[in-house]
Amino acid sequence: MRSLEGYFSLALIVFVSIAMGWVLWPFLGAILWGTILAMMFSPLNKRLLLLMPSRVNLSAAVSMAVVVVVVILPMIAIGTALLQEATTLYGVLNSGEIDLGKSFATTAENLPQWTRNLLYVMGVQNLDAVVQKITFFLKEGTQFLTLQILSIGQSALHLVISFFVMLYLLFFLLRDGDRLFATLKRSIPLKEAQQDALFDKFVTVVRATVKGDLLVALLQGVLGGLAFWALDIRAPLVWGVLMAVVSLLPAFGAALIWLPVAIYLLISGSIWQGIALIVFGTLVIGLVDNFLRPILVGKDTKMPEYVVLISTLGGLEAFGLIGFIMGPLITAMFLAVWDIRTHLRDKPFK
Repeated sequence: MRSLEGYFSLALIVFVSIAMGWVLWPFLGAILWGTILAMMFSPLNKRLLLLMPSRVNLSAAVSMAVVVVVVILPMIAIGTALLQEATTLYGVLNSGEIDLGKSFATTAENLPQWTRNLLYVMGVQNLDAVVQKITFFLKEGTQFLTLQILSIGQSALHLVISFFVMLYLLFFLLRDGDRLFATLKRSIPLKEAQQDALFDKFVTVVRATVKGDLLVALLQGVLGGLAFWALDIRAPLVWGVLMAVVSLLPAFGAALIWLPVAIYLLISGSIWQGIALIVFGTLVIGLVDNFLRPILVGKDTKMPEYVVLISTLGGLEAFGLIGFIMGPLITAMFLAVWDIRTHLRDKPFK
């Protein structure tokens, strides 16, 4: 049986751990991104250390500079342009310059008879009601997206502080990552094989999420935004970001954005633009996931898509935008811990 001292020690550890989590919570995103970037650029830092083994600070600083140039500066440029475009789009929607309801009503009135007959056969008998619903969802969805982008821009002070916290943490994780990792492993009361299984699962999920899901979604968003820009569709950057976000959700994809737009172009008389968007979306955007993801992720194990979908949506609800990573990561750790528990019960590690 545990002694009173043992129970008190355990309670104290739980209490201070919860308190520490509460203190760090406002910078959860900065801490997570700093950790992820350190993991992704750790191989570069190790190569630099081979060239200058006694210059650990310089090696970490050079690695961090590469992160800033390759990742952070392009993201800042994109974010600034996105904020400006979202501000313009929000103003246009509020001013009534773009009347989605009128546009859809005009399009519906100009539909050819064969299209109306086809819709009737499909059960769409009240076209006006359908137009009203589509208009409502499009307007609400567009305004929600622009408001979310604007809210990010309005919290500029917190973003700046979080940015420097991330860079500060990134430097020390690059410099002292191996030592911190060894200390963390020693603090976990599990056998070495169980520790390796747990951390391997963590690295696998981060690699699959960042190198696979995020990069593929980013590329699909870029391609979709370029297609919208080439077709002279308003706010292509906003739509590109929306396509990237939707691409992160399993069972969905960028087609959830570009396909309705292509259909709208077709029925509104912009035939070649609609056909071009369908061809580009199918042959280029749609196939990026099939060809690029296996190359980026390799043979990393993945959770079932329904588990990823539920955990991603749950992560978004619980943590906000960072939930795209937090949700699947927590789920993967949950499965790994229970897998270890099963081994302990049925066939303990030796």
